[in-house]
Amino acid sequence: MRLLEELRAEHELIDRVAGSLRRYAAARARGEGDAADGAAFRRFFRLWAGAWHHAREEETLFPALASKAELSPAHGPIAAFVGQHHEMGRVLDELDPLLDRVPLEADDARRLVDLATTYTRDLGQHIDAENSVLLPESEVRLRQANVLELEGRSPTAAELAARADGERLTGSWRFAPDAGGVRGEGCVVCPSYGTTCRGVEAEWWNASEWEEFSDHLG
Repeated sequence: MRLLEELRAEHELIDRVAGSLRRYAAARARGEGDAADGAAFRRFFRLWAGAWHHAREEETLFPALASKAELSPAHGPIAAFVGQHHEMGRVLDELDPLLDRVPLEADDARRLVDLATTYTRDLGQHIDAENSVLLPESEVRLRQANVLELEGRSPTAAELAARADGERLTGSWRFAPDAGGVRGEGCVVCPSYGTTCRGVEAEWWNASEWEEFSDHLG
């Protein structure tokens, strides 16, 4: 399904730019780096990762899962991923004014690094959970409902420019891994697992899948 393939490809760029943001924040904390790049990071995460990528999930994919695959929008995967979008947005709201602040005082420099670490760590776990659970499960459930394609809007000129900002930033600021972050596949990497979402079997499986599972258990 083209939309799901595009979302996965967008995750790759978003993840790379997140690593570049960590490198940039560390440089700014040392008194290095161009504040203009901070504004470019803002545009990328606000317009490409937010207004384009997250919005397509919330406005196209999630409604299709609710109407065609009978997933509840009030709890489980849909509510969990929307909640994560909002939580990351709140962290970005705090990070935003520091990205291109000049001069950057010592306290603000430390806060910039802390917020960039928090934001990109949450984003990495979110991407892993979507790549390993949301996107593959969505394809299976939508195909079962005979939904073979999902249509959405085209990106605006501003959103495309923000994507170009991201590509440039990954060249200017070498990817910095988050040494303290936990990355991986499956529900266990998802911050909502066990709280607002009970996992694949409880949230995604239908009655026939549970029956087949029971048969295998004997």
